Amino acid sequence: MIPKQIVIVGGGTAGWMAATLMANRWSKHGASITLVESSKIGTIGVGEGSTPFLRQFFQTLNISEKQWMAKCDATYKCGIAFPNWCNTNEAESYFHPFYGEIDSPLVKDFFNNCQYRREGFDIPTLPDDYFINAYLAQQNKSPKTTNLQYQGIDYGYHFDADKLGSFLASHAKKLGVKQIQDQVVDIKTNTLGIESIITQQKGEISGDLFVDCSGLKGILIQQTLKEELIDYQKYIPNNRAVAIGTNHKEPSKFGTYTLSKGLKNGWMWSIPLSSRIGNGYVYSSKYMSSEDAEKELREQLNEYDAPARHIKWSPGRISQHWKQNCLALGLSQGFLEPLEAPMLNLVQQTCESFIEFCEKPHDLVNNQQKFNQVINRLIDGTRDYLQAHYLLNSRSDSQYWIDNRNNTDMSSTLMAIVSGWKSQGSFDTALATISDNLVYGKTSWYCILSGMNYYHTPTKGSLRLAVKKHHNAKLRCQHIAVNFPIQVASKQN
Repeated sequence: MIPKQIVIVGGGTAGWMAATLMANRWSKHGASITLVESSKIGTIGVGEGSTPFLRQFFQTLNISEKQWMAKCDATYKCGIAFPNWCNTNEAESYFHPFYGEIDSPLVKDFFNNCQYRREGFDIPTLPDDYFINAYLAQQNKSPKTTNLQYQGIDYGYHFDADKLGSFLASHAKKLGVKQIQDQVVDIKTNTLGIESIITQQKGEISGDLFVDCSGLKGILIQQTLKEELIDYQKYIPNNRAVAIGTNHKEPSKFGTYTLSKGLKNGWMWSIPLSSRIGNGYVYSSKYMSSEDAEKELREQLNEYDAPARHIKWSPGRISQHWKQNCLALGLSQGFLEPLEAPMLNLVQQTCESFIEFCEKPHDLVNNQQKFNQVINRLIDGTRDYLQAHYLLNSRSDSQYWIDNRNNTDMSSTLMAIVSGWKSQGSFDTALATISDNLVYGKTSWYCILSGMNYYHTPTKGSLRLAVKKHHNAKLRCQHIAVNFPIQVASKQN
């Protein structure tokens, strides 16, 4: 059943993403949407990066890249580089690309060569060599070209999260969303869940659906409806971050990948926007203090004057994201960490899935149960992929990396993936047996396991055909990359 009076508590990217999606879909059915946000509450903005799913979001809203990218300091993103996660002779860095149709002729060779390498043959299997996006990222090239022969590249974006929220707010208002800048001081409940919110200036605001985008506090779903956060600290090690913005050293050049570089007790991100570079250090408070984290990040950046922003969270999720007449979105439904930029995707997929379930034949209890199962599977599958980064590391220079590699707390799904890869049997078969629990696809799992060099030491020589296919893959990628332009400021995209 489509709700008629929707009240969204909290703005930011999550709140305004929900407002635009719901207004775009339900305004024509008479739905009224009000978003209440306090100007006193800032957004966290630790991500500023996306997966390719964000392209679908803008396509749904019929918003072109030309319309939004320049206003949000956005740049294109071909994937993520992971230097310093491994201490191996073969490779100390690998690239996780966004896989598109243009890679199809080569990806089978990559899979096959990984199988040979798992069987003990000395075969080159670094994922960087087999995917076009890795070559584009190395050269700061855009994933878009006017050459029709080379279409079909998938990509994401880097953007200023605050500016994206403002852009979506402007668009949502055009769709009829009402914005109220006020502070929630009280919440009334009834047998259905939330009856109304009481604001400082506007007073009481009633609705039949309340969307909690209030951030980590979760004032509706957690504080009022008592939905508890399930602690994932034993799986996800990090619970702190410090962020520092820097200027471009070469203002005319913009990178087309996110840097996720391993440091002493965690990892740092560097995200190139058209206006600046967003940097941060994600770490565990168990292994270092906030002062030491800031010091190490500043040394990495050679930046000692720019302000630093410290962020805290408890990794985990709630169980009922749709509880009674309340939907939790964004940080209110839980948070894992910024690695692989998954959180905005979780917001988008949660909201889109909720819209679809609301439009199903009315069986509220059954719909809510199935919806929550879908979202929990999505978050838990994401958690497994994030944890794999730490589990597969081969660093021994700090207790942080050693403890994460030796961590035996993992889901049965992740355990099956790791054991399936270590065996010499078909890895595809191993993935197929747990396909219902997988969120990241086959290519992503091959890339991380091979990229982190999670192999036994080779015991056999090279296979001539496999080596030739590796050589041909590099030549093909290099040839295609020539046809793509250097990325420039987003206003020129």
